[in-house]
Amino acid sequence: MLPTDLLEQTKAVLEMNDRGNYTQPAHGLYPHQWLWDSCFIAIGLRHLDVERAKTELLSLLRGQWRNGMLPNIVFRDDPQYRTDRNIWRSWLSPFAPNDVMTTGITQPPVLAEAVVQVGKKLAWPERRQWYRMVYPALVSYHQWLYNERDPHGEGLVLLIHPWETGLDNTPPWMAEMHEHLLPLWIRLIEKTQLDRVINLFRRDARSVPLDQRFSTIESLALLDIQRRLRRKAYDINKILDHSLFAIEDLTFNSILIRANAHLREIAKSLREDLPDKLEASMAKTEKAFEDLWDPYSGQYYSRDFITHRLLKTPSIATLLPLYAGSITKERAGQLVRLLENDQAFGPAYPVPSVPLNSFWFQPKLYWQGPAWVNMNWLIIDGLKRYGFNDHAAALRETTLEMVAKSGCSEYFDPLTGEAAGAANFSWTAALALDLLKTAK
Repeated sequence: MLPTDLLEQTKAVLEMNDRGNYTQPAHGLYPHQWLWDSCFIAIGLRHLDVERAKTELLSLLRGQWRNGMLPNIVFRDDPQYRTDRNIWRSWLSPFAPNDVMTTGITQPPVLAEAVVQVGKKLAWPERRQWYRMVYPALVSYHQWLYNERDPHGEGLVLLIHPWETGLDNTPPWMAEMHEHLLPLWIRLIEKTQLDRVINLFRRDARSVPLDQRFSTIESLALLDIQRRLRRKAYDINKILDHSLFAIEDLTFNSILIRANAHLREIAKSLREDLPDKLEASMAKTEKAFEDLWDPYSGQYYSRDFITHRLLKTPSIATLLPLYAGSITKERAGQLVRLLENDQAFGPAYPVPSVPLNSFWFQPKLYWQGPAWVNMNWLIIDGLKRYGFNDHAAALRETTLEMVAKSGCSEYFDPLTGEAAGAANFSWTAALALDLLKTAK
């Protein structure tokens, strides 16, 4: 497929999924607005219509809570989605917005990245006006992350549900869940194989083969954790008193470090001083991040918040410190060698979400093997900033080749490049478009 043909395909997917003030990730399976989806989508949309890209991000802020939290989903208000809204019941929290229904958890903080990328398409007076428009919401969100998710003031923020990682069934979290956190009633379903019956009623099976989605046992467990959060009205103090999950996630904190750098850049452009407490917390994050390094394996890992035990189950998260940009050039080089290894993260169509030599690797199973364009985009960005330009160019080329070969799919088999997941996926289209438009 020629670059011009691929460009037209990406435009068609974005137009197909346009809901007016936001872009749904994919028809049917993902009808609502997701936080990091819209951020990635705006990065692509800026090349087509910068005002529409701004609208994409501003529509996310409709769902911002009064305490600064940005939810991972802003729900459509159509009657047919009442069940989705009622599962979460965001109105139980006094901080939730009154006129918009959302979830009660967040997602990786890519908003600052999207704001800056959109700003690059604006002349300075308009860019300054754009930054001024979103600056208070950004500051409020970052303050919330540290106020609520760094209760000991150590610098790393914690997550309370696997969905907050964006990598919903990523092995480090699933390993913890299967080993320690499956409730008795779910273990009973697993033992009696009743999950095979439940499979017949799964809504996602209408859009995607079940062998490309997380298991029914994992789905039930994730919903059980969500129900516990809802029962505590999303009050972080009550949640942490008896938390099932409290993990300092590597992917999330890597993205946070880069988001903090962007927030500083925005503040400097506006000649604003960030709050002293926020600045101090941001500085702590970069220092504390090195506590996630394991010298024996030469990798970074997520960490249990309570015990500070590293969760040494390998995943693509170990490469995200490249995007963070705060690690040394030497350690960046060690991570790049993992990309070069064709038994780890270097198959024909990288980057797999789990290394090929992992027990967990399955080439088409959601976040347990497939390659995702958004993760490739983040890693490409990091490679460029560390000066690994040849690696960045090679990953860009194979990413675009994968999309040209198999369409704008949700994710891809890293061994063959074949499509998997939902078809006509918006961030795949948007980020492929961005890679086409920003070759250097």
